[in-house]
Amino acid sequence: MPLYSFLNTETGEEFESFMSISAREDYLQTNPTIHSVVTSAAIVSGVSITGKVPDGFKEVLSKISENHKSSDVANRHGKRSSKEIKTKQLVDKHIGK
Repeated sequence: MPLYSFLNTETGEEFESFMSISAREDYLQTNPTIHSVVTSAAIVSGVSITGKVPDGFKEVLSKISENHKSSDVANRHGKRSSKEIKTKQLVDKHIGK
């Protein structure tokens, strides 16, 4: 449910309330002294979890990498034997030609 801002025209009080769109419409119709206030949207940007992966999630990533050995997740979080590493290097070398 979204957060709406309202203004009471009698008291000048501005307040916010969580409600559905239909509840907001009903609220405005039943309260003629309350008007909706237009505010800017809350935008989140620049969020990154690089290097901040919890231990429980690391276990999930390692299980995913076991089943999908050629995925990016496996490249970043998987455990590989030296044989698997050498095989991948050889395949990459010949694909590049």
